[in-house]
Amino acid sequence: MTTEREKMTNGEPFLTNDPQLMKDKKAARELMALYNNSLEDETNRKKLLKTLFGHCGEEVFIKPPFHCDYGYNIFIGENFFANFDCIFLDAAPIVIGDNCMIGPKTCIYAIEHPLDVESRKKHIGIPKSVVIGDNVWIGGGVTILPGVSIGNNTVIAAAAVVTKSFPDNVLVAGNPARVIKKLGGSI
Repeated sequence: MTTEREKMTNGEPFLTNDPQLMKDKKAARELMALYNNSLEDETNRKKLLKTLFGHCGEEVFIKPPFHCDYGYNIFIGENFFANFDCIFLDAAPIVIGDNCMIGPKTCIYAIEHPLDVESRKKHIGIPKSVVIGDNVWIGGGVTILPGVSIGNNTVIAAAAVVTKSFPDNVLVAGNPARVIKKLGGSI
């Protein structure tokens, strides 16, 4: 029998109110409470992030408060910075490459819910991974929707709503986000 966590991890529809998943969320929230109320001690904060996340590099800085659902579906590379009030809903993997910066109040959603009301009443979630390449800069107040990939060296302007995937080396802005211009090589 497949567990709801296995379904979620495999990208299949799952029950969001499954008792084990609720325990997983509780454990993540306890770690986030410790993180969000921690003193300015980067050694302790990194230890908490390494416990919370599926993977994170050695140079990872996230300004509290930070919120996520599970934590174990978040994979962050080296030299990462996220400003205050970021939310990562990680039912599916959220994978972020090296040398990335994220502005305050940015939300990354790796879950969606069915359009069908009966499925929503049953608490069905649909996990869809979000993948962010290397050297990406995401401005403040950006919303990234489920299933999106963002290419290397791309810049997402503040307040953009990213509803689809974008290639390497572009500046993206707007709601819905669109390519404003191509960027030259690495940033």
